[in-house]
Amino acid sequence: MIRRDVFRLWVIAFAAFFLLLYLLRGMLLPFVSGLAFAYFLDPLADRLERTGLKRTPAVVVITVSVMLALIGLVVILVPLIQVQVTSLIENGPAYAEQTWRDIKPHAHWVLDHLPPEQVKALEDSFGNYSGTLVEWTGKLARGLVSRGFAVINVLSFLIVTPVVTFYLLRDWDRMVARVDGWLPRKTAPVIRSMARDIDITLAGFLRGQATECLILAVYYALGLSAAGLDAGLLVGIATGVMSFIPYVGGIAGFVLGVFLAVLQFSDWPSILGVVAVFMGGQVLEGYVLTPRLVGNRVGLHPVWVLFALFAGSSLFGFLGILVALPVAAVIGVLARHALRRYLVSGAYRGGSDG
Repeated sequence: MIRRDVFRLWVIAFAAFFLLLYLLRGMLLPFVSGLAFAYFLDPLADRLERTGLKRTPAVVVITVSVMLALIGLVVILVPLIQVQVTSLIENGPAYAEQTWRDIKPHAHWVLDHLPPEQVKALEDSFGNYSGTLVEWTGKLARGLVSRGFAVINVLSFLIVTPVVTFYLLRDWDRMVARVDGWLPRKTAPVIRSMARDIDITLAGFLRGQATECLILAVYYALGLSAAGLDAGLLVGIATGVMSFIPYVGGIAGFVLGVFLAVLQFSDWPSILGVVAVFMGGQVLEGYVLTPRLVGNRVGLHPVWVLFALFAGSSLFGFLGILVALPVAAVIGVLARHALRRYLVSGAYRGGSDG
């Protein structure tokens, strides 16, 4: 009876916790980001401590270094990306006209069977709609950027996130010890074992996947820029960032990059050069980065990852995308643990638990 009451209490507590998260989802982003940074950087802080540096100075060094690196990246990349986006929008109509001129000679077998007035109407419509489409795309991109900054709130990122990261990273070991002291003594070893499995899964997937995305972003940005693609830097960074979604990220980047290459270039060697960059990226990701950085030990099936991302986005928006994979990893570990307990229980064998 006591066990049932305790279980009911935990269910109510978790339900209230997730309801509170849902209600406060609009202001949690800087805090979740700070928690993520602290989790990523804790091993580095522990390593600095082992060299003789105290926790607080180590955290100060790490926090300042990371923030300076991020600010430097923003200062360098944002102007370059802005120039490429502006150039892409301005050159959009020219790309559309060039594409029509390239397609038109190969469509004679269709055009020859149409009346001249219909052919002229199709040409006029294509030109009008292409210009409208480019204008609409530009407005949509500017709207998404402005809304994105309004939602993310740059000021909160610049002020709240570093503060949260600093204090969580400084007190990380102390908080873990405090939570460990609250565990029921009888089940503490089991809970610690599950926590270690969760940490291994999160560290293996999130840290490995983040490193993989960073390497791929650099590779695609440099490769596509070297191939002569006007928006190579933008497409490369986007493809690298989207690579944390299995298959979908790489395919989306490939389609976008090849589409822009077809619009920009009129010769096959240049288009094939862009294709070669993406093919090389897939080889690098599939045969080098993923086996070395992520591996198969994390136990997150690609379908489960996709479901988690879509579910998180549907429930919590951008915040849900950030927390989807950690939550999926935790649920996966808990489910595997429950399955192991079930397979050795009397419920599975058909007898008593003994």
